[in-house]
Amino acid sequence: MGKPGGFLEYERENDLTVAPLDRIKNFDEFHKNLSPEKRKAQAARCMECGIPFCQAGEMISGMASGCPLHNLVPETNDALYRGNIAQAFERLSLTHSFPEFTSRVCPALCEAACTCSVNGESVTTKDNEKYIIEYAFEHGLVKAKVPTVRTGKKVAVIGSGPSGLAAAAALNGRGHSVTVFERNDRAGGLLRYGIPNMKLDKRVIDRRLKIMEESGIEFKYGSDVGKNVKAKDLLKEYDRVVLACGASNPRDINAPGRDASGIYFAVDFLKEVSKKLMDENYDVEKLTECKTMSWGNLKGKNVVIIGGGDTGNDCVGTSIRLGAGSVIQLEMMPGPPVSRTASNPWPEWPKVLKTDYGQEEAIAVFGSDPRIYQTTVTEFVKDKAGKLKEIKTVKLEPQKDPKTGRMNMVPVKGSEEVMKADLVLIAAGFLGSQDYVVNDFGVERNARTNVATEEGAYATSKEKVFVCGDMHRGQSLVVWAIAEGRAAAKAVDESLMGYSNL
Repeated sequence: MGKPGGFLEYERENDLTVAPLDRIKNFDEFHKNLSPEKRKAQAARCMECGIPFCQAGEMISGMASGCPLHNLVPETNDALYRGNIAQAFERLSLTHSFPEFTSRVCPALCEAACTCSVNGESVTTKDNEKYIIEYAFEHGLVKAKVPTVRTGKKVAVIGSGPSGLAAAAALNGRGHSVTVFERNDRAGGLLRYGIPNMKLDKRVIDRRLKIMEESGIEFKYGSDVGKNVKAKDLLKEYDRVVLACGASNPRDINAPGRDASGIYFAVDFLKEVSKKLMDENYDVEKLTECKTMSWGNLKGKNVVIIGGGDTGNDCVGTSIRLGAGSVIQLEMMPGPPVSRTASNPWPEWPKVLKTDYGQEEAIAVFGSDPRIYQTTVTEFVKDKAGKLKEIKTVKLEPQKDPKTGRMNMVPVKGSEEVMKADLVLIAAGFLGSQDYVVNDFGVERNARTNVATEEGAYATSKEKVFVCGDMHRGQSLVVWAIAEGRAAAKAVDESLMGYSNL
């Protein structure tokens, strides 16, 4: 149970962080491990409470509380505290496919539900997890495991994001022959092309992919299922198909002037930057000086990001690294409170103000928080050449609909403003999977535009076809995608074998 009273003896200490003005000079990861002694002290703070909400993964008030993977958090922290890191890795591996991903990009649902956070600061479970998995890689504990017996069953996984990779790893480990189809030139999905390198170094993904390939999983790149690869052919060749294509339909902003050049979806912007960085062998100078990007060179330009959340923040940090002259982030909703309100008690996910790395960097560079709340764009203003030069905005205020009782954000008269804008990035979320994939397989959708299944199930309306990840539950977290991939793999295995030991 860690060290009795450890949470009273030791203060929470996060991983070391490179200062904002230093880290914006490159696209490198900027969190550094504590020393082994300090890391053990952090693990000592975990008390193995009677009910470890950290590993519950339950939905409370519509939000997840605790880890959806049900990681054995107290056991893992105890092993780390006692210096048995190999055992900690073994316990972590029982429930988790890719700790190296979530320990970098997860918002730490486990920590938000930690009992220590009721009256103090939570255990550093996320940083502890990263320490364990990096130790495991450094000491050769993460190895390719080729199944000794193959079942003779073939499974196609469509999409190589976190849910697809998790499903593929589990099914291959069971002995099925797995082929992953990816439309891009590299595997990883939004892990690779939607998350910037300073948050998740792409070589971390490559390291895992190498192990998966050595374990017997085949990857086929440039395979755009629904276009150059047809569903009917896959259904003939494979015993089961798992759809893990993500929720890749970006939500648009329909305002006058939307056709101006200089407006991009955030996911396209981040993808192009990540691809260029990898193509240039991570040479940041070639990237920042590059003029062959769709938007040219960002140096000195005014960037406006529409939308908050992780993607909006990633656009802030990326724009700053590319030399933007100003960065503004518009959010429609009111700013959250600084601390929990009475209506948002523990162990619910805390709906409080979070200043992420991109906003920290904007404050350091420009002197102020880039976020402007309760504001939306009413028009994109073009110059004579059709190029974006300004945006028109209006303030919003919450107003209750007298008929439905719902709160709507409505424009405030007289609050219109004009802002300079050379580049606009739309980070307004996603609206489900792309039509051509769904239509080619002929699977049904639900009212939320996700691929439909029965409650708690992963089999679609089409025989032999299963679904997982964002394509199933809608836009969500990497940790949920991995949990979905593992659960879908079990469902596929049961359908093939009549039982499952996954």
